[in-house]
Amino acid sequence: FKHFNAASTVDAAKGWIDLLDKGGKMFLAMAGAMSTAEIGISLAEMIRKDKVHAICCTGANLEEDIFNLVAHKHYVRVPQYRYLSKKDETALMKKGLNRVTDTCIPEDTAFRRIEKIIYTLWKKADDQNKRFFPYEYVYQLLDHLDHYEIDPKNSWVLAAKKKKIPIYTPGWEDSTLGNIFVAHVL
Repeated sequence: FKHFNAASTVDAAKGWIDLLDKGGKMFLAMAGAMSTAEIGISLAEMIRKDKVHAICCTGANLEEDIFNLVAHKHYVRVPQYRYLSKKDETALMKKGLNRVTDTCIPEDTAFRRIEKIIYTLWKKADDQNKRFFPYEYVYQLLDHLDHYEIDPKNSWVLAAKKKKIPIYTPGWEDSTLGNIFVAHVL
């Protein structure tokens, strides 16, 4: 595995280890459908082992870890997603399945379930004239969940909350919850 760019990956890993050994902190930047791809399986462990100290990610990555946590058993894989027709996409939509590349997230068991809880948190903050970052709302949201559909050790957001890691989300509007928030405001 040490051909092409693999050696660069090894060098980067060694640099990361050196940084941590010298007391440095790792700031992780993440984009793309990484949470839907279940990056939590490895990232949560890295967070627990103090290999990551702050995170910057899209709103979608922040929320999709939570959707996976509460609705994973209802996800639908679409391996041939590149070849879907408009009719195929419409059929998925009518079934309440929101496609993220090759995986569909169920609207009722994910979005609508979380929306009910987070709306009360938004409303409470507004009534108390308080402001929170998106990750702070998500951390509050986690206290209101009553069951998980994946092993909670595989949720990177749960791991980050336990370590009190800040998660910066410059593109909250890049998420379903960001859009839901705007819809409620309007």
